[in-house]
Amino acid sequence: MKTRRPQSAHQWLIILLGLLMALVMLVLPLALIFSKAFSEGWSVLVQNLSEGYMQHAIGLTVFTALISVPINIIFGIAIAWCVTRYEFRGRRLLMTLVDIPFSMSPVVAGMCYLALLGTETVVGQWLYGKDVQVIFAWPGILLVTLFVTSPYVARILIPLLQAQGTEEEIAAVSLGASGWKILTRVTLPNIKWALLYGAVITNARAVGEFGAVSVVSGTIMNQTLTLPLLVEQLNNDYKTAAAFTAAALLACIAILTLLLKSLMEYIQKKKLEEAQRAV
Repeated sequence: MKTRRPQSAHQWLIILLGLLMALVMLVLPLALIFSKAFSEGWSVLVQNLSEGYMQHAIGLTVFTALISVPINIIFGIAIAWCVTRYEFRGRRLLMTLVDIPFSMSPVVAGMCYLALLGTETVVGQWLYGKDVQVIFAWPGILLVTLFVTSPYVARILIPLLQAQGTEEEIAAVSLGASGWKILTRVTLPNIKWALLYGAVITNARAVGEFGAVSVVSGTIMNQTLTLPLLVEQLNNDYKTAAAFTAAALLACIAILTLLLKSLMEYIQKKKLEEAQRAV
C-alpha cells in the first residue's frame, strides 16, 4: 500500500500529536542527558572521562561487545541455517528455545547463571578449585550478555532465509560447489545486509545490558562495572556530572547505532528498488 499525504485536519492533528509525544518522550530526555553532562563545563567533562573507573568501564563494555557480537553472528547463522534448510525432529523446539531470552527477564537470566556457577554451587566450587572465577568477574558478564543477545541475529536471518528459498544453493550443489563455497559465495552475500543489521542491534543490546549483568557482576569498582552499571553507581554516590557523562556515552552509542541502522535500511531499500527496476 502506498503512503499518501494527510488530507484533513484530524489527520494532521494525529501526526502532530505523534511528533509531540516523540519530542517529549525521546528527544527531551536525550537533550537533558547531554545538558547535564556538560553542565559543569567542558573541562569537568574531560576530567570525568579520564577517570580510571570511567576508562575501565568503557574498556569492559567495549570488550564484552567485541566478544559477544562475533559469537552471536556465528550462532545466528548456524541456527538460521539449521531451521531453514533442514527438517528434523525437534526443529520447532529449537526455534522456541531461541526465543527464551526474549521472554525471560534479564534479572532472572542473571539469577540462573548465579545459581549455576556461583561459588556455593558444585560447578562454581569446582571452577574455584581450578582458580577460575566466573561470577563477579568478566567471564560471568560475558556469559549473561551472550545469553540476552543470542536471539537477535538468528531472528533477523530466519525469515530472510525462508523467503529466499534454496534454489540458488541447489544450483550451486549441482555445479559441484562444496558446502563452504555455497556458504561463502551464495548464502552470505545474499544475507550480508541483514547480517550487518543483526550485528548492529546485537551490539546495542550488549552495550546497554543492565539487569543480567548487575546480578553476576557484583558491581565492583574498577573490576566489574560496565557503563550502565557505572551510571547507577555514580548516581548513588551523588556524582551527578560523572553519572550523566557515562549516560551521555551510552546515548552516543545509541544514536550511532540508530544512524547505522537507518543507513543499512536505506541501502537495502535502494538495492531492492534497483532490482525491481531491472526486472
